Amino acid sequence: MSGDYILKRSGNQFMFNLRSGNHQVILTSERYTTKTAAQNGIESVRKNAAGDARFKRLTAKDGSHYFSLTAGNGEAIGRSEMYKSTAARDKGIESVKTNGPSATVRDDT
Repeated sequence: MSGDYILKRSGNQFMFNLRSGNHQVILTSERYTTKTAAQNGIESVRKNAAGDARFKRLTAKDGSHYFSLTAGNGEAIGRSEMYKSTAARDKGIESVKTNGPSATVRDDT
């Protein structure tokens, strides 16, 4: 199974989730003011997901691990859930690299 993007409304804004083939959310986008901007965010994930340098590996104050995917201009595109270990976080990154470039889009707006 391949992953998918779920494009949806969040109040009066738009966002998307990238899910892996098993339907687990692996990346949650920033909020966008227009649907077109959210669609452009999806294209940015497709473009930037393959590059390891685009992933920031981070640790939260409580010791949880997560990552952020950034565009070429350094702007955040989305971030992961919190993981208990760096190994789990790194598997999440690999899943974004695998699913991000070719995942289909489901428009739930």
